[in-house]
Amino acid sequence: MKKVFVSGAFNVLHAGHIQFFQEARALGDYLIVSFPPADLLWTLYDKKSVLEDGDKLALLHSIDLIDEVILSTDVDKELSFKSAFLQSKPDILAVTTDDLFMEAKRRLCAETGAEFVVLEKTVPAGHRTSCTQVVERIKAPAHVPLRVDFAGGWLDVPANAIAGEYVVNCSISPTVSLKEWNYRQGAGLGGSGGWSVLNGWDPVRSELGLGVGWQDPAVIAETGACVWKSGRYPELDFKNTGSFLKGKMAVFDTQIKHDTPGLAALQRNYAKIAKAARVARLGVLQQDITVLAVAVQLSYQLQLDEGMLPLERIGESLAHKYCGGGHGGYAVYLYETEEAREDALNACPDLYPVEPYCRTFGKDEQVPWEPRFINRLRERGVIR
Repeated sequence: MKKVFVSGAFNVLHAGHIQFFQEARALGDYLIVSFPPADLLWTLYDKKSVLEDGDKLALLHSIDLIDEVILSTDVDKELSFKSAFLQSKPDILAVTTDDLFMEAKRRLCAETGAEFVVLEKTVPAGHRTSCTQVVERIKAPAHVPLRVDFAGGWLDVPANAIAGEYVVNCSISPTVSLKEWNYRQGAGLGGSGGWSVLNGWDPVRSELGLGVGWQDPAVIAETGACVWKSGRYPELDFKNTGSFLKGKMAVFDTQIKHDTPGLAALQRNYAKIAKAARVARLGVLQQDITVLAVAVQLSYQLQLDEGMLPLERIGESLAHKYCGGGHGGYAVYLYETEEAREDALNACPDLYPVEPYCRTFGKDEQVPWEPRFINRLRERGVIR
């Protein structure tokens, strides 16, 4: 009988593990699986066990491919399974190509006469799951805010980052979820970042992979009115709840197609973008909407210089600009008073109220649209 030995944390069993067990079992007649108990997993690898040891044992024992399950008990980061391995006297030790301790395992096999086999890490058809991805999906919120940006856009793109400068934005409600998304999609409010957060993906990596910046997932995850340091990755300068903006923001649906990634390579005046962001930072710091409005208007002028179509003034707005850099989608409007915003909402059917959103005590809070605006969204064909 040819024994095959494999080890791992197997923190959340998924299809990739089953594939590994299948390929390892095919090397011999008897498969032994070893894993460290929860306390050792934490001590050696700084990983919290998702399952109790008893649950993990029961699950592994229930898999027909596995003939024996043994705990790894050695306080040795590279070879926590050594005692179990020596006790079992297997013919083969199998690992995957991404094994972090491959050389130590190869030496163990040389010392004991066991065959060392490296299996290609293959992904079962239709599956791209890791333990980390499963945990992140479980932790993902059910509802998230989207965002409006005030100034400093494009300074969150690593290639455009300027040390000592800023990106200024604010998360907004009503919130969205995987089943309820009452905004026009692809319209400059950070929807792709929100979608990544809801799915438990790495949202910053997802956005950078699109060739755009990190500000959308950063503020959606952080919430509040935020000032970020320009750089390769998000670094918060400071934030507040954004309460000074309550009742004073609205978004206008231009109904023009928005495409940020397709415009990332355009030439821009980054020095002037940075200047507007410094003013916006002061507005958030002082919680003064009139100062923030100056920054928004400076940003809008830069958008016009870039070739974006002029926006109409709606009511007695203090300032307005396109959200994001995609030459379309939604535009944010600021008003000095709630009454001024209400007048504008009544005058323009494509204008919708949004509020600053700041998560309290880590709660996942759903903030729905008012019925009158749900009806308006249906009338305008944004939702059905």
